[in-house]
Amino acid sequence: MRTVHHSSRGRTASVRGALVALGLALALLVAGCAPLTGDGTEPASGDAASVEPGASTEGTATAPSPEPTTSSPSAVPGESSTTTPQDAEDAEREAEAEAERKAEAEQEAKDKAEQKAAEKDAEREKKEREAAEQEAEEKAEEKAAKEAQEKRDRMLEYGDTGDRVVALQEQLADLGYFLTDADGSFGPATQQAVWALQKAAGLYRDGVVGEQTQAAIDAGTRPSAQSSSGKAVEIDLDKQLLMTVEDGKVTRIVNASSGNGDTYEAKGRTYHASTPRGSFAVYMERNGMHESTLELGSMYRPKYFSGGYAVHGSGSIPPYPASHGCVRVSNAAMNWLWDSWDLAKGTPVILY
Repeated sequence: MRTVHHSSRGRTASVRGALVALGLALALLVAGCAPLTGDGTEPASGDAASVEPGASTEGTATAPSPEPTTSSPSAVPGESSTTTPQDAEDAEREAEAEAERKAEAEQEAKDKAEQKAAEKDAEREKKEREAAEQEAEEKAEEKAAKEAQEKRDRMLEYGDTGDRVVALQEQLADLGYFLTDADGSFGPATQQAVWALQKAAGLYRDGVVGEQTQAAIDAGTRPSAQSSSGKAVEIDLDKQLLMTVEDGKVTRIVNASSGNGDTYEAKGRTYHASTPRGSFAVYMERNGMHESTLELGSMYRPKYFSGGYAVHGSGSIPPYPASHGCVRVSNAAMNWLWDSWDLAKGTPVILY
């Protein structure tokens, strides 16, 4: 039998291989890898810690456990995830500023809404006020129109006809204002009588029988005479009235128009259109239409009382002075003076 002797060289190689294997294992453990088993596979779970209590661990290396790492959920790739106290303070201030801006915006919106509502209310109140004022104005106008119409219905003026005119004519005639008859027609004769009454009452001479004129009629307004005996014609130049008087009593009152006070030219001479005041008497008459010797127009049935001054009929007898100096009355009144009252020569004519 042959005996084989091992050489020291083989033993040395074995030791070196074991050391290399041990270094690889340690390197793998440091890198976090499990050591390979002899067949090149990773050891099964628990193999590295399968040493029985009290068993020797000599020659066995245990890899250190890696330290756990934490990651912030808010970390952004490429940026630092570290939050400092200053960042937190800035974020808090920004949040407070944002809340303040939001509150200011809400308050501004609220103020605008309230202002808009107030403006809308003011506009509505304005429209209601204007509508109320308009309604009140319309009611006032309607009331005024109604009162005016009622007043107009009570008035009498030129052109009116009917029973109320008859009543007016009868009242005027009873008071002595010259009217030939009560025919129910408010024409020129009635207008002349109304003017005469308004003159006697000191009223505005518009020829309309309104409240004041009717009140003067109802009060029996009449002028008074200055003469006291016999027949006389009295002419009140201030009131523009001619009156027939018998023993101090006025029997008829006639609307008259005397000299207007202007100057005028006639036949190359200048005259003053005034009517003389004083006591005179009829000294001349012309029974018919007579032409003025100064070529001033026609005179109807004139009764001269001083020089070329006469009482005569005319187709124009306004309620104010309008003649060249004579005293105008209506043609109807002149006929009455001639034919009914008998204004004869020698009858006194008193002007004041």
